[in-house]
Order: sequence, then structure tokens, then C-alpha cells
Amino acid sequence: MTRLLPLANEPAPERADAARNREAILAAALRLVETRGVDCVTMDTVASEAGVGKGTLFRRFDSREGLMAAVLNTSETQWQASVIGGPAPLGPGAPPMERLLAFGHSRLRTNLTHASLIEAAGRAGTQSVAAMSFANMHVRYLLRELGVDGDLPLLASAILAPLELVVLQQQVDRERIPVERLEAGWDDLVRRVVG
Repeated sequence: MTRLLPLANEPAPERADAARNREAILAAALRLVETRGVDCVTMDTVASEAGVGKGTLFRRFDSREGLMAAVLNTSETQWQASVIGGPAPLGPGAPPMERLLAFGHSRLRTNLTHASLIEAAGRAGTQSVAAMSFANMHVRYLLRELGVDGDLPLLASAILAPLELVVLQQQVDRERIPVERLEAGWDDLVRRVVG
């Protein structure tokens, strides 16, 4: 019997028990992050909460950073799903300007909410190329819907820059700018770009 090997970029199929363990681990880690805070989440506490051995965690995620990055990825996936198919105005069904403003407010608040998780994920949690591409693509789409001319990829990147965590932390934590003022400033920027 001939057995096909997976392609170089194709992950090996996941065993059912491994998939159950992964889901249990991610659910336990997320529960602990939400109830105790990121700083209190250790590999020991997650293993205990998930009912798996600590070795299973390390084989699956390599490190605490890797685990926090996986939890962050799960959250990002849920957020993207709300943008693609959730209720308006963030999801489809609202006018493009309303969606664009809702997108910015949601991204801003999501980044601030997950700041500790992003930091705990370290290098593994820096916003992935896929997440940045999704945001840029969505903003370009909305700008096109609004009839904006020009270099849309560059304009989208400029609009998204104030929503990056490092910028938000500088403004919220160090300069003590209220989130509502940041949202209003972002709305002003978007309206100026759109014209």
C-alpha cells in the first residue's frame, strides 16, 4: 500500500485525542487569563485546569509564549469572524463609513483589552502578517467602497497605524489620553482621508 506524505506546507493530520487536548488546553488557558489575569497563568496551572500533563503543553506549544500566542490567535480568529460575518455595523449590512468607524473602534479596544496577552506572547504574539494583511485588506475594501482614490494599501496602513498596540499604550498609559478621545481622533483621521 502506498502512503502519501504531506506536502511541505501542509500540516500532518491531527489525531482526535490531540485535537481534544489542544481545545481543552486553549479553553483552560483562556479561562485562566480571563479569571486570574495573564500574569497568573503558568504552564502548571494550565495543565492542571485542562487535565493534561505539563509535557503535553510543552510538546504542543513549546513555551508559555507559544501558548499565549495560540490563545491570542484564537481571539484574533473570533474577532475576524465578527468583522466578516457578525452583526452590523462591524459586520456586513451597515454603510461602508459606519463599518470603517466601527472597525477602528473595535480594533482599538481589542488591542487594549489584549495588551497583557500580546505582551505575554512575546515575539510569538506580535501581530502576525496574516492578521495585519486581514486588517489592511478590509480597510482597503471599505475605502474602495467609499470611493477613495489613491494608493489604497498605503492609505490603509496609515489609517491602521494609530491602532497598533505600541501607539495605543503610549497614548493611554503614558499620556493618559482617554480611549473615547482616541476613537474621536481616529474618526477624524478617517473622515479626512475619505474626504
